[in-house]
Amino acid sequence: MRGACAAGSALALTAVAGAGCAIAGALGTGASAGSVACGDEQAQTTAQTMRTAHLIPDLYSYMASPSRRLTTNAAGEFYVDESCIDCAACRWMAPQVFDAHGSMSRVFRQPRTPEERARALQAAVACPTGSIGCDDPAGVAWAAESFPHPIEHGVYHAGYHSEKSFGAASYLIVRPEGNVLVDSPRFNRRLVRRIEELGGIALMFLTHRDDVADHQRFHERFGCKRILHARDVTAGTRGVEMVIEGDEPVALDEELLLIPTPGHTRGSACLLYDDRFLFSGDHVAYSTEDDAIIAFDDACWFDWRVQTRSMERLLAHRFEFLLPGHGAPCHFRHAEMHERMQQCVAWMRAR
Repeated sequence: MRGACAAGSALALTAVAGAGCAIAGALGTGASAGSVACGDEQAQTTAQTMRTAHLIPDLYSYMASPSRRLTTNAAGEFYVDESCIDCAACRWMAPQVFDAHGSMSRVFRQPRTPEERARALQAAVACPTGSIGCDDPAGVAWAAESFPHPIEHGVYHAGYHSEKSFGAASYLIVRPEGNVLVDSPRFNRRLVRRIEELGGIALMFLTHRDDVADHQRFHERFGCKRILHARDVTAGTRGVEMVIEGDEPVALDEELLLIPTPGHTRGSACLLYDDRFLFSGDHVAYSTEDDAIIAFDDACWFDWRVQTRSMERLLAHRFEFLLPGHGAPCHFRHAEMHERMQQCVAWMRAR
């Protein structure tokens, strides 16, 4: 049970099919593959394309170059080029299309269904280095407008991963008490507009020092308060409005609980929302390859023993969704999630 932030485990975000399932695709409870250019609802697609047609040129300027296409890609429309940094984001967003080959991702099989195509298009837009290419302007425009993408109960995948955070995922919680952005995505005008439509950002929760990316630009745009543990404050985050000390959980409000989890970094922390969703940064994730909850033993930047104790403390909390920065998210019922967390702790102790 190992994972590396660089190579990662498959990460995916979609509608949850029930207990015991890894979240395995990019289409959430609020979307369907039929809205994609290749889907069945052509009228809806045409309207969406017309509304977003002006976005296509700059989207394409960011995407991969055919002249740098990797020879390991399967023949066809989608491809990865040699600028790939192996963050693995595409591999968890569209596991039926992308896999690892050496130190990069590749297209091992072209999409076969509208859903697979939708996932691949979203992976192309989310790619932090613009290393995925395809010849589908309408589909790319749809994917650009699909983020933030719903997961469950007002929780969204923000998309638009940032190279500054090595392609880590970030999330948006939409709620009447004020929306929460968990870690920073790439600052992008389409994403910003969509977040504005969803009610803006009241609080930005930064899980640790590695995944802060464009936090300052989001703060300036939305006026949101930022929160980070004191041990992970750096020169680039000295201006955060809320600095947390110590190792005890801190209730931010009735639904939000900050849980310090030092280990990956000195000031790593998780955010528990509504006793259902644990946003874990790089502290803990899910490996689809091993079908196990894991920690990144080869990407522990502070102290593995400290991280193990932090994992032990998480056993006292109930949650059923695990939403990490790197690695795969997953959904299990409370009892099974707890059992799997116990197995992870046992493995960590044995390292």
